[in-house]
Parts: sequence; structure tokens; C-alpha cells
Amino acid sequence: MADPKDVERLAKQLVADSSPEEVRALLDALMSGQVSSISEKLERDQAPTLLPAPTEVRGFQVRLDLHGAKPPIWRRLELPGDLPLPRLHDVIQASMGWTNSHLHRFRTGRDRYSPYFVTDFDVEEGDDGTLEDAVRLDQLVADEGDELWYEYDFGDGWDHRLVVEQVLEEPPPARCTGGRMACPPEDCGGIGGYDELAAWVRSGYEELPGVFDDAEHAHDWLPVDWHPDHFDVDEANAALATALAEPVAVTGELAALAEDLDRRGIRLLREVLGRPLSHGPTEVTDDEAGRLTETYRIFLDIVEEGIALTTAGYLPPVVVEQIAERSGIAGWWIGKANREDHTPPVAQVRDTARALGLVSVRKGQLSPTAAATRCKNPQALWSHIVGRLPLGTKDAERQAGLMALAVAASGAPAQEWRDQISQLMLALGWSSGYDRYALPPANSATLDVLHLLAGAARARWGETKGVDLAVAATARAAIRRT
Repeated sequence: MADPKDVERLAKQLVADSSPEEVRALLDALMSGQVSSISEKLERDQAPTLLPAPTEVRGFQVRLDLHGAKPPIWRRLELPGDLPLPRLHDVIQASMGWTNSHLHRFRTGRDRYSPYFVTDFDVEEGDDGTLEDAVRLDQLVADEGDELWYEYDFGDGWDHRLVVEQVLEEPPPARCTGGRMACPPEDCGGIGGYDELAAWVRSGYEELPGVFDDAEHAHDWLPVDWHPDHFDVDEANAALATALAEPVAVTGELAALAEDLDRRGIRLLREVLGRPLSHGPTEVTDDEAGRLTETYRIFLDIVEEGIALTTAGYLPPVVVEQIAERSGIAGWWIGKANREDHTPPVAQVRDTARALGLVSVRKGQLSPTAAATRCKNPQALWSHIVGRLPLGTKDAERQAGLMALAVAASGAPAQEWRDQISQLMLALGWSSGYDRYALPPANSATLDVLHLLAGAARARWGETKGVDLAVAATARAAIRRT
């Protein structure tokens, strides 16, 4: 049931500037069902008031506070007045430390009934109103004390208050000049959930929040090295530089996914595509092509004449041993490495080679394809692999593959691929399916290929680490091909 005070406030708001005839018309509309509620009437009537765009652009020093946080979580920003609201959204996300994984809304006041701006996603969902895309910051604030409200994640309900502290004569590039406290983790349950997490971390991990099964569960969910009292202005500005960088041009499925996230106000993929290395070269040298394709060239050499599979459909033990020895897998794998079903790294090489169209199976015989036989040198094989990525036919696997390519193309270290891919999959709407606190899996055949190109066969336990610029160029070639 509605709070009587809310009803009284809304009623006063409605009739404040209305004539008796207008009040009577509203009551008639309510009684006849033309307007089903007072709040609906407010939503119809209220629209944000915009100031004229200034002829000379100035700047603003503003303070951004996360409403309700104690101790305060805040950032001090310098912003150009002509900053469009979608870019202000990017600035807020990056400077605070959010991951752009949820919807957002700009309002002109603290109250949830205040006039607000709609996003492209709102319009697609049938909402009417003033689109944020064409609105500048200096059309909403002009003087010291002016404020703007920003809500992020309608489930957790993170409200931010932006207040002008100083008007600057010259428009500065967007930057962060100060702040305090770390951004809360995503999906932690709003201010209440954040307070519990912060108290747990500050206590030395003694007061475990009740939403977790045990400490291990909580540590797995919590962002790495997160502490509520940490803030670094240089880290905030590095995040801002990434957030405001223009993304590299892509086409096809990846472009469609990026556009869909942009419409929803989620810029995480845009940020990945905007990283400096995402704009890097898309070619590799002959030596790099040789190193990248080594595992697949060894495999194709061993099966060149065709291999009769076992009755169970596996590679014969002697062939498994050859692949394991020559590729380097035998150097770290536990056991004899002579059975495909007991040696997953060898099975992975075979499975990805087949997915890449390098081998096929007919009547129990595994043989190189015609496409593979045309790859007479490492460059040709590398080009063939690039042309087949991403792998998979189902939406989840293809999208995970595209995210793997985007992350690898950006120059992210290999040990960070899985986490970044999972964050992107979460932004795309995928889930783990069994734990609301767990990120969706990053697994895909495309990711397996990238690890093999990065030398997983010769890495202990197949764990690739660091930045391989040739692998990044490979991924860029795959996502930027027309």
C-alpha cells in the first residue's frame, strides 16, 4: 500500500500550478481509467528542464558521492561542460570503479519521481522521454551548488549525487583529482550488503556475511585485493583514459553485441575494444606464425597419412604418445600420456583441430582436410586459423569466443583472460546457472585455441601467462576481418 505521506506529496505536486478546471480534468481522467495512477500522471507530465547550450564551453569541478555510504565514498572530478550524458556515464563508471554491468539513469533530483532522461534501451522497451544522448552536462548544471543524480543497477540501487564545487573558465579534459574509499563490489546487495562486506574485510575476514556459505565462497566471489579503504587517483585516471578511448572498429556479430550493450548503457566491451593494443597490428612475422602454429603443425604432421581410430573413437595410444612427446605435453603431464581419454591436453588439440577444419573423421579414419593440405607454410596455416575464429554454433559458445578474442586482442595478460571474459559474459546476460554470486564460465573452443597458440602445450599444466603480442595480433586479425 502506498505511504500516505508519498500520496500527499504527489498530490500537492500535481495541483501546485493547476487551475480548478485542470484539477477537475485530472480527477475525471483518474476516475475513467484514462490515467491509472497519480505516479503515471507525473511520469507523463514531467520532463527534465534543459538550459540553453552555452556558446562558450566552460568546465566544472564537481564532487561525486555514493549516496548513503558511511564513511563517504566520493570522487572529485574536473569535466568539460559539453560532455554528453553517455560519456558522463562512462566517467562515473570508470572513476568510481564500477564495471558497466547494469542499467543506469540520470535524474534531476534525489527523489525517484524526479524528471529523468531515457537511454536507447529505455526507448526500445517502450519508454518515452528526453533521450540522454543529445544532452550536455552544461545544459543541466551552470553554477556552484547545482546538482545531478545518477542511479546505477536498479536492483542494488546505487544512487550518486554530483554537485558543482567550482565553475572553470576553460574546459578541462575529464580527469579525477581526488577521492576516498573503494567502489563497492558489483551485485553485493546495495548499501546494506556493502556494509557487511566492508566490515568483514576490515575485521580481518572474521565477521563472515550471512549470504555466503563459508569463507572460501566469499573470497572466491570478492574482487582480487579489494579493500573498502583503498583509493588511488592514478588508478582512477588510468581507468578514465581507457573508458574514454574510442573503440577499434569491428564488424559482424561482435559489432552487434557492442551496439546492444551500448544501448543498455553498458560500456564494458567498449572499454576493452578501446584499449591501446586493440588498435594494434593484425599481422605476424613468419617466425611468429611458426611459433604460434607449432602444436597444430606437429599434430598435422603425425596424422598426415590418416589415422585409424580405435573402436571407441579415440586416437591409438602410440599416436597419443607421439603428440604428447613432440608437442611438449609429456614434459608436464602426470601419467604415461598414451590414452586420449586420460590425456585431456591431447584431446584438446585434436578437438580444436577438428573445429578449425584441419582434420575430419570418416568411417573411423581421422585425416587432414583439403584446407589443411593447402596450408603449405606456417603463415598459410595461421591465416586459416584466423579465418575460422570464433568457433562454435551455439550462442553461448560463440559469444564467449568473441569475448575471448576481444580480451586477447586488447593485450590482456593470459592469466587474466578468464576473469575478463566472464565479466563480459555477465554483461551480455549470461549466468553460471547455479550460483547468483558466481560469474558465468569463460570456457569456449576459441579460448582453447588461443591458449594453444600462446604455447599451452609446453607450459606447465598448460598455464599460459603474460602478454604475447603475436597472439594479440592473431585475435585482432580475427575480430577485424571484413
